[in-house]
Amino acid sequence: MIMRNLFVVCGLAVLSATAVPVVAQDFEWRGRIARGDEIEIKGVNGSVFAEFAPGNEVVVTAEKRGRRYDPDEVEIEVVEGPNGVTICAVYPSRRGRRNECRPGSRGRMNVRNNDTRVTFTVRVPAGVRFVARTVNGDVEAIDLQSEVEAYTVNGDIEVSTTEHAVATTVNGSIGASIGAGWNAALEFETVNGSIVLDLPAGIDADLEVSTVNGSIDTAFPITVTGRLSRRRLRGRIGDGGPLLSVRTVNGSIQLRRSR
Repeated sequence: MIMRNLFVVCGLAVLSATAVPVVAQDFEWRGRIARGDEIEIKGVNGSVFAEFAPGNEVVVTAEKRGRRYDPDEVEIEVVEGPNGVTICAVYPSRRGRRNECRPGSRGRMNVRNNDTRVTFTVRVPAGVRFVARTVNGDVEAIDLQSEVEAYTVNGDIEVSTTEHAVATTVNGSIGASIGAGWNAALEFETVNGSIVLDLPAGIDADLEVSTVNGSIDTAFPITVTGRLSRRRLRGRIGDGGPLLSVRTVNGSIQLRRSR
């Protein structure tokens, strides 16, 4: 259920000391999203930051900045659905099909010759799932009390939540602190970067960990399945349970006990 949505847009133009035009645009959306539903942010160029919000109102702000292109060409679209709200930075289509804001992996989010960066900041109440998708930018979700999904291509990911999380990037490192009691597979994956996970002391999980150019360090006793390797580890923590998959190519992996 989504109630009392408020949409505010305002703009401000400034010039840099070198006379290169820089335009800052402010966007704000407020609304109530039911526990168990989600707020999803979809960007292309720019980072996504999330923090815990007391109460039951989600607040999303966005700042658009461009140097060679007019940020007004990039629209912030809000799509309400039965399971929550998706907010996208929609760039202009230079040719072919128009870009489109839709939940999840649907829609179209291409960029062609536009240097506008859109930075999102999200305040997330307890129990509201937070999903962040961007291409060129970091994702940070700090001190949340809800499930988190974080995806980028060129950027680092930092997550801390009392619930569970998944995170994938290509060129960047991952740091995550998660809670116990998940009942579905969790994945943390990058190609060029290290992964550091802080896990509850009493977790039960099946484990698959691998790196190509790096090392594996774990604070947990592992019941190993198959051959033991410095760069590949398969087994279980505790009594076993849902799969915890941790993979990188160029980087090390650390599994630490939460403090």
